[in-house]
Amino acid sequence: MSTIVVEQQQQRRYIENICPITGEVIGRVAIATPQEVTAAVAKARKALPNWTALPISERTKYILAIRDLFVERRDHVLDTIRKDTGKTRTDALLADVFTLVDALTFFCKHAEKTLAPKELPLHFFKTKKSLLYYEPLGVVGVITPWNFPTAFLTDVALALLAGNCVILKPSEVTPLIGELTAELFAAAGLPESVFQVILGDGTTGAALVASDIDKLVFTGSVRTGKMIYRELANKDKFTPVALELGGKDPMIVLEDADLERAAEAAVWGGLVNSGQMCSSVERVYVIDSVADKFTNLVVNKVKTLRQSSDDGPEVDIGAIIFPKQLEIIEEHVQDAIAKGAKVLTGGSRNTDLLPGYYYKPTVLVDVDHTMKVMTEETFGPVIPIMKVRDEEEAIRLANDSRYGLTASIWSQNTERAKRLALRIEAGTVAINDCGATGFGLCEAPWFGVKDSGFGFVHSLEGLKNFCKIKHLIVDRGLLKREFYWFPNGAKSYRLLLTMFDMLFAKGSKKLQAIFRKGV
Repeated sequence: MSTIVVEQQQQRRYIENICPITGEVIGRVAIATPQEVTAAVAKARKALPNWTALPISERTKYILAIRDLFVERRDHVLDTIRKDTGKTRTDALLADVFTLVDALTFFCKHAEKTLAPKELPLHFFKTKKSLLYYEPLGVVGVITPWNFPTAFLTDVALALLAGNCVILKPSEVTPLIGELTAELFAAAGLPESVFQVILGDGTTGAALVASDIDKLVFTGSVRTGKMIYRELANKDKFTPVALELGGKDPMIVLEDADLERAAEAAVWGGLVNSGQMCSSVERVYVIDSVADKFTNLVVNKVKTLRQSSDDGPEVDIGAIIFPKQLEIIEEHVQDAIAKGAKVLTGGSRNTDLLPGYYYKPTVLVDVDHTMKVMTEETFGPVIPIMKVRDEEEAIRLANDSRYGLTASIWSQNTERAKRLALRIEAGTVAINDCGATGFGLCEAPWFGVKDSGFGFVHSLEGLKNFCKIKHLIVDRGLLKREFYWFPNGAKSYRLLLTMFDMLFAKGSKKLQAIFRKGV
């Protein structure tokens, strides 16, 4: 968590960092000025030609060196994440460090082949060759979120592998991890200015958006994402953007679900990282006939969870990262209670034994869509459970949201679940698993629909998204001239008409089959 302070003598603004576990000040970092952001982009632009000229195999070596440093200094990284975010040690290891290291390993293994020039087979113009080349975009700006400050460094790695220079602006809520990231990337020996970290607040991020970058990747709130989109649209040059803007992810439990597994998933999916995850299970819809049994399972499991400021691996639930988020959680729960919801466990801050920013794991029932907890992003350890009549009502309510990042359906009839999954408005829909699992699948793109954003990162397709695609058409030299070139005349028209009839009219099936093979 952080606050902004100003040193009056030098008029230098700083982020004063407060540990969410203890509430104590643990450091401060200087806020980069707009002028410093502009200078960083200029340095990146200057470093770009040499970095782009490196073979992908050489760029891969640098990224692998970064990966190795995260492995070697794992405990120091985990300690820093804990101090900056209040996560449990297990959450930090699984979602931040493990996810990052696995992704870097995967992308380095496949980058060279993925970005190699490719020939596209042509179904008609057999006298031509069609080639795709992948070229770097240039200077890429990446703004990462406070809830997973190292996991989203995969965006940085993909951009670097593609041959871009990168300016990283970490969240002002987690500046210590930003400093550590700069140290580790520098220790890997990256050429000067190929990767830079600019620390700061919203003014720093706004300066990066306004600067001469060639692409921006932003993960954060809908409000900020829309502001960024407007700013980019008003710039003199088009700047592509990928926006991941959070979610209000529904879980649908059908009457034939494995209720034990579904309850385990609801507890983990709703409470991991203290619920501070864009793909958290934020609302649960359960068929009426099994709702009571499912709810009892969830409540009993939640009551066994251990919330503590201890550093041991046995702790399940950590802190809320900063006070503003804690206030939002309280507001949502109180709004639900005022409108008729019932608290089965939790429902308040855990301040009796814990000095920092802790909220008790909470289960709510008797909820509906008049309540903020079912319609707005809560981002906290709260599981609201709503009874529904049937699958049709569940789908309707799941889609009754401005968000569309992930969702899940629980049924032992996989075909039924697939049919319903295709009707849900979300980028990722999991069947008998949590939607958040999708971020851990390196092969799969990560993206949202509706107000959850657009564009995608992650996956090998995400790697290509950090490139300009250049299409080359090469004539094979088999014809002296093309039959459709000028001058027009009766002879060329008859030839074109004959070809048209042979390819598309009835009675020419054999020839059509030859030309359409593989189309």
